[in-house]
Amino acid sequence: MNSISTRTINAAGFAACAGLMAFALYAEHVLMLMPCPLCSIQRLAVIVLGIFFLIAALHAPKGAGRYVYAGLVGLAAAGGAGVAGWHIYLQNLPPDEVPGCGPGLNYMVENFPFTDVLKMVFTGSGECAEISWQFLGLSMPSWVLISVVVLGSVGVWNNLRSPSA
Repeated sequence: MNSISTRTINAAGFAACAGLMAFALYAEHVLMLMPCPLCSIQRLAVIVLGIFFLIAALHAPKGAGRYVYAGLVGLAAAGGAGVAGWHIYLQNLPPDEVPGCGPGLNYMVENFPFTDVLKMVFTGSGECAEISWQFLGLSMPSWVLISVVVLGSVGVWNNLRSPSA
């Protein structure tokens, strides 16, 4: 029985990440849904995940390299899942517990040290708690969480399994 190659599955993972980013850009530029700071970090995690998938697809490593790519894909997916999970938590806070709105991410990056930016972003702000889009009852961060968990799981499994061209 012929199995699908690790290269093909890594390429499909890259394509899925590219599709997620295409939708994010469509939502921003056509639907006019501006990303909050946590959304921007989730986008970065999806981009990094896609880059790792692409490099693994082009490289098609054998031996120890498979473990490196499995680890990188797993870390990128875990980072994206962590940020998306925190975002979902903020979206589900009672209205009286939602943090106040803060400055935009670009402003923070230009005017504050990196550690302060991370602290402000992960503390969250009112704009991060707002749900402005849903599909099948789930917000965009919920879909990102599902996507990165599935892609990360498939990517780790794929790169750890016995390689086939």
